[in-house]
Amino acid sequence: MTDMAEYVEDLINQYSAPEASAAGLLCDRHAPDAVAFTIIAADLSSQDITYGELRTRSEQGAAALAALGVQEGDAVATLMGKSADLVFTLMSIWRLGAVHVPLFTAFAWPAIELRLDASGAQVVVTDQDQRAKLTEAKASVVVAGPDPVLAGGDLSLAALFDAQEPGRAAAQTGPDATMVMIFTSGTTGTPKGVPVPVFALASFHEYVELGLDVRADDVFWNAADPGWAYGLYYGILGPLAAGRRSLLLSAGFSPALSVAVLRTFGVTNFAAAPTVYRSMRAKPEAIGSGHPLRCASSAGEPLTPEVISWATETFGIPVRDHYGQTEHGMMIVNGWHDAIRADLRAGSMGEPLPGWSAEALQEETDVPAERGAMGRIAIDTPASPMMWFRGYYQSPDKTAERFSEDGRWYLTGDAGAIDEDGHFFFSSRDDDVIIMAGYRIGPFDVESVLATHPAVAESAVIGVPDEIRGEVLEAYVVTRDGTVEDDALVAALQKWVKDEFAAHAFPRQIHFTRALPKTPSGKIQRFLLRKERAEQH
Repeated sequence: MTDMAEYVEDLINQYSAPEASAAGLLCDRHAPDAVAFTIIAADLSSQDITYGELRTRSEQGAAALAALGVQEGDAVATLMGKSADLVFTLMSIWRLGAVHVPLFTAFAWPAIELRLDASGAQVVVTDQDQRAKLTEAKASVVVAGPDPVLAGGDLSLAALFDAQEPGRAAAQTGPDATMVMIFTSGTTGTPKGVPVPVFALASFHEYVELGLDVRADDVFWNAADPGWAYGLYYGILGPLAAGRRSLLLSAGFSPALSVAVLRTFGVTNFAAAPTVYRSMRAKPEAIGSGHPLRCASSAGEPLTPEVISWATETFGIPVRDHYGQTEHGMMIVNGWHDAIRADLRAGSMGEPLPGWSAEALQEETDVPAERGAMGRIAIDTPASPMMWFRGYYQSPDKTAERFSEDGRWYLTGDAGAIDEDGHFFFSSRDDDVIIMAGYRIGPFDVESVLATHPAVAESAVIGVPDEIRGEVLEAYVVTRDGTVEDDALVAALQKWVKDEFAAHAFPRQIHFTRALPKTPSGKIQRFLLRKERAEQH
């Protein structure tokens, strides 16, 4: 794999054929005896699902959905944990040519209702332990599990599938048909619907091969939940597209259980959010030594430097940071594959993957900023043949906000800089940038420094209005267990930032808190902290 242009062209051709079929690309073209998923229970027992089993069961499932009245292009939602039932249901939806709407199992009814109403889902497939959340749902409810307790009008997933014969052909929808309707995480406000077309599989495939370097002999585990983009795109869709086996842990997260999975199954390629790595780092007694990890990757929020150092000491390899969005998947990475691999640079999220082109634009004009200067991270759409996002579902105004007037640039809403060699450095969401006395300060820079202090578990930095400076920095800090939260610690943290980052960019006030406001996927919602401080003022 030396000619990246040929590689990109080949992927584009694979996934842009007029007769493209999601189920055909994800399942039917792979060897039927190859393992697609290993489902792992809390007691570390496991179940392998082959591509052949996935095909047969989804043929039954597609027929079952069709019998319920679901047609090509209709939406079907899932409120399910990581299980065999989940992957069989997803492939059934895609085989029918329907649209999958993922619902995160930590959601309460308002978040579920928003997604059901916006997508128009007419069927919801749910686990038994999630059923109580759907008492107000207008859609038909199908309950998964071997012997579910059904409420009035409910249907059993197993019974529906078992009643159908296999053999249903995969719908050939073409590359532009929507196969997933996923919603943004709400980091900066109301979630928006993102239609994911079949063609997006080309980008997901590329990231699995180049960004993560998942090889045929790897034991690959993406710990992210498939109710969110990183888990769905790269724990399910990307591995299926590339024909790679993927582990799915059906139990909830704990550092000890995660380490047990790494050891028991001999995981060689691991991907997770920074929160997972930080939680493992906080429990050194559970880690031990001698792990077979070859690659470790992080995505979902910026990776603070102490995690990289810890991973290198603990696993013998660094964690490589990757950047992307629900609207695009991963596109700027510190890739693992030899064809794109480069030495890590402190604080960098890497370089654009082949088939992607990006820039940091000036604040007020759509002109690239000088190298090293903070700007608005944007995708050069004509120069990015892997780009698949065309707009938010039924939201032309929100879509227009994301593109420059001439349509050339997709504006990510993130701020950052690019060094002389083309490496990208994340600073913050555009809305989170703090402008103090003319200085533009990214909260992530200050948070990264705070994270290296032994008393700090995590932090969030915001700008607060100031009559003289325009804005000043304030920090919300979650301390480690046993820490004394007093004025001496405030002064120590302020000095730490001055000494380790910049004398002008220290937090004028530090608020100690038990937890930071986050989206269900773990991203810090600084806008809620800003709102809280504004109300206090």
